[in-house]
Amino acid sequence: MQVTAALSRGPDSPFTLETVELDEPRADEVLVRIVATGLCHTDLFTKASLPHALGPAVLGHEGAGIVVDVGSRVNGVTPGDHVILSYRHCGDCDQCRSAGPAYCVDAHRLNSSGRRADGSATITQNGEPVRAAFFGQSSFAEHVLATADNVVVVDKSVDLAAAAPLGCGFQTGAGAVLNVLRPGNDSSVVVFGAGSVGFAALLAARSVGVATLLAVDPVPARRALAEEFGAVAIDPGSQDVVAAIRAATGGGATHTLDTTGIPAVIGQALSSLRARGSAVVVGLGAPEVTVNIQDLMLSGKTLRGCVEGDSSVQQFIPQLLALHADGKFPFDRLVTEYRFDDINRAVADQAAGTVIKPVLVW
Repeated sequence: MQVTAALSRGPDSPFTLETVELDEPRADEVLVRIVATGLCHTDLFTKASLPHALGPAVLGHEGAGIVVDVGSRVNGVTPGDHVILSYRHCGDCDQCRSAGPAYCVDAHRLNSSGRRADGSATITQNGEPVRAAFFGQSSFAEHVLATADNVVVVDKSVDLAAAAPLGCGFQTGAGAVLNVLRPGNDSSVVVFGAGSVGFAALLAARSVGVATLLAVDPVPARRALAEEFGAVAIDPGSQDVVAAIRAATGGGATHTLDTTGIPAVIGQALSSLRARGSAVVVGLGAPEVTVNIQDLMLSGKTLRGCVEGDSSVQQFIPQLLALHADGKFPFDRLVTEYRFDDINRAVADQAAGTVIKPVLVW
């Protein structure tokens, strides 16, 4: 079927809305009409990494929409269902079987290869394959193909535009706190980078009654919102970040989360911990970071990575929606909606820090 999609044709080119051909759903696939898609840093990081020579690509991995059709082997999803789309996983490897689907051994082939797992293309243009199947969806398009393992059916009362980022960004931040750091109500949690992932982490920590919340960000508007949510806001441009954290936490934080991927900031996240504190990194950035191993070892600190909030989406996304329904996780306050043909303005606004979470709406 012919659909409109936002194509990337290289790292430095803007997205362009073009007509492409979407393959018919196979027996294990789900055809979804997209209502809204979150714009995630991972989309832009991937766009910047794909050279022009690789040809056009359809990105997007925080899709939400309505099921149009399902293949004969799909169970638990029916036409008319409202769904949130997330990452793919095989369900059979050791990681998937041990409740670690975000670390599926087949994750690259299923989410980032640009094709189906069997190597076939889901999208073509003028008979030529287009890189797609991004996170098993490529939801910068008005219709997508997904599979049962990355489709989460939600109640039809859910605002799909607000909830679309649960597919990646919001679940990453919230999961890093709720599934990995697991702070208690007497803990102190510091979030470095108050973007959508950082704010999701902040709200998740608040939802479990964490006593002391801090947010480090250079953008005044984001610091102001963090303060509205009950956090102590720290300006890295005018304050000694580590000293400020130690002063606010009585000697050091129990938990820190870096969303920036910036080596110097990761160093601050480690240095500002008290003894036996834990730091988690979720940001895509520089591949190498210098770590003070003596401080790490002698203080008994922990540093670990986290993908997709260590979540199993079929259970975790409904958990976050329940928290939202109870007023404990107001992720809708983080969202700014854009028409899909305004995708490049959304990219620019996100880069400028004037919005927290752009969501593209058809």
